[in-house]
Amino acid sequence: MLILAEAIAKREIMLKEKVTTLLESALEENKSLFLLDFSIGADNKIKVVLDGDHGVTLQDCINVSRAIEHNLDREEEDFSLEVASAGAASPLKIPRQYKKNVGRKLEVKTQDEELEGKLTEVTEDSITLEWKVREPKPVGKGKITVQKKREIAYSDIKEAKVVLKF
Repeated sequence: MLILAEAIAKREIMLKEKVTTLLESALEENKSLFLLDFSIGADNKIKVVLDGDHGVTLQDCINVSRAIEHNLDREEEDFSLEVASAGAASPLKIPRQYKKNVGRKLEVKTQDEELEGKLTEVTEDSITLEWKVREPKPVGKGKITVQKKREIAYSDIKEAKVVLKF
């Protein structure tokens, strides 16, 4: 029984390595695409989630899917393959995603607060959000509109999403 379990584990590792190599090769062909998530689950269900500097088209997903599927032998390994793009409402996970969203409105949750503002700058370590808020006048009655700006380190971000307008 132990030998069978070791053989299965070895085949799973070999499949993951082969798919990883094929995936890297497919992404090398289209440098504007990048990997967000990759997993091989129960029953060899392969799931790949992509994003791109200029978005991800259906054809991009088809090309990556074919690059993987056409190089795996179904006689050797039974598998299912799903290649998808990150959804519009999906949280941003890596700095490269923030760069493509400069100028858009983000909702950012940190440990201490939730902020919503325009993404104006992306660096190696942080992002900068800007927004306007109404505050009481320093002297007298009434309120004034004040421009706020906050730099947030990636390490402080629990979740960030693009705010969609309809």
